[in-house]
Amino acid sequence: MLNASKHRHLSSALVVASALALPLSTQAAEDTAALKARISELEQALAKTRAELADAQRGEAAAKQQAAEANPAPASNDIAFDNVFGGTLKIGGAIRANYAVGDYGKDTGHPSRAEGDGGNFTLDTFRINMDYTHDAVVGKLEYRFYNGYHFLHTGWLGYNFDDGGQVQVGVNRVPFGPGPYGVSQSWFFDQHYYVGLADDMDLGIKYTRPLGNWTFDAAYYFSDEGTGAGSSRDSARYSFDVVNKTRNGYEERNQVNLRAIYSFDDMPVKTKLGMSVEYGELDSKGPQGDGSHWAASAHMVNTWNNLTLATQLTRYEYDVSARQPLGTDTLVQFGAFDFPNTVAAKAWIPAVSLSYHLETPSVPWLDYVVPFVEYSSIVKDEHGFNDSDLVTVGAAWAHGGWYIYSELAMSNGNEFVGGESAYGDRLGANADDKWQSRFNLNFGYYF
Repeated sequence: MLNASKHRHLSSALVVASALALPLSTQAAEDTAALKARISELEQALAKTRAELADAQRGEAAAKQQAAEANPAPASNDIAFDNVFGGTLKIGGAIRANYAVGDYGKDTGHPSRAEGDGGNFTLDTFRINMDYTHDAVVGKLEYRFYNGYHFLHTGWLGYNFDDGGQVQVGVNRVPFGPGPYGVSQSWFFDQHYYVGLADDMDLGIKYTRPLGNWTFDAAYYFSDEGTGAGSSRDSARYSFDVVNKTRNGYEERNQVNLRAIYSFDDMPVKTKLGMSVEYGELDSKGPQGDGSHWAASAHMVNTWNNLTLATQLTRYEYDVSARQPLGTDTLVQFGAFDFPNTVAAKAWIPAVSLSYHLETPSVPWLDYVVPFVEYSSIVKDEHGFNDSDLVTVGAAWAHGGWYIYSELAMSNGNEFVGGESAYGDRLGANADDKWQSRFNLNFGYYF
């Protein structure tokens, strides 16, 4: 047994050890709590960084898409000039030739309709492109020359914000539909284009902003892009617009566009689901009252590996006076490519495109090919008006600066497929309602 002296010493040692252990255990607990707090702070910082990185990546993707929208075939030999007003100016362009042959007779009229047994081969387009960058400041200019007429296609200055947003001021592409060219991959586009609802250029201001999985566009347009030089009074232009052919018709004014697209990127089939709306005034230049127009569209693009299915359904209406020079409120005067034509005032437009992007690394003369099949129709409200359908089957071929379309277009109501109509209103009443076809080859070199 321990004697009393040893017992006292042992008791004292235990007291001292306990006294030393108490602050050590308290310190350890405090260190653990601080470490946990620090880990929590780091996790929050990491989550924030990941979110910022995701936003930056979406912003970069949006910027790349905006660049791609401006030019479907990338210019491979741009000439760059540094230190132009402190920035970089790139100059490029394209020259395109077109061969077409139709199944209609020799005496049906305009050469662009490809009449004759052997078809025709013509110079399609010569264009000059300029792209400017200076830090966050960007700009784009495009001017086009056709056979007998020429015009401004694009001309805007813009600014890229740190959040991925971009503003454009000038003649820019109207945000309507699933992409710059609607659902289409073809040279002919779909019927949305011919009523001014795809690849439409107008004069105004547009703001685009990616936000999470959303991409939002808001735009105000003071007017259409204006007319260039040609034989027509108001139709020497790229976009199909309401034109004042008779000096006392209508002109587009004060148009507002909104578009929202949500991207489902985590699905096996990547999906972009969107809505577009448009409202604008029609400024009367004659005795009739002012008019207005609106359009609304639901659209979706589904991508599975290299296969893309794009669909769109649109409703549009033009409210025009029955006292207009056309003498009816069921037709609207449109124009483009130096050619005026009439369009049904109220209609639905369904459109669908199926395409496949095929890379060809084993073919030395071909980078990739995009076969496609497309259908669209203008389904008109007016009793007695025939619908205007368009079917296109073909492929786009790319190699270096070359971009070539080969396609067969079949239509019972399109101004560019078929001979001259006796009524001149394939997109309006479409009294002919005849199915005709056109085989088309378009050779484009982008420099």
